[in-house]
Amino acid sequence: MFISHVRKDKRFSKLKNLCELSVLMVETRKNEQYYIVYKILKLVLILPVATASVERVFSSMKYVKNSLRNKMGDEYLNDCLVTFVEREFFRQVKDEDVINLFRKGDRKVIL
Repeated sequence: MFISHVRKDKRFSKLKNLCELSVLMVETRKNEQYYIVYKILKLVLILPVATASVERVFSSMKYVKNSLRNKMGDEYLNDCLVTFVEREFFRQVKDEDVINLFRKGDRKVIL
């Protein structure tokens, strides 16, 4: 059904990739009529990004765990991984902002 409708619509004949297909499906509101096809299309477009992110985290975990010799709990490991993986973001954070955040926070710190 989907294939026959798409073949009849000339706008779909000029598409070059899956990204253009997903955009045109939304523009023509075919994503509502063929929601399962649209959902599969979204998953296909998202999968490479998700896979790369997971591989990046596991690669980072190898460096973090080696440098700390496996002497850490899960929560501390997670904190270290977040700062390692998102280091570009953390480079933009000013030291003064972190210090002020700790000054304003609760004095009781659980280590």
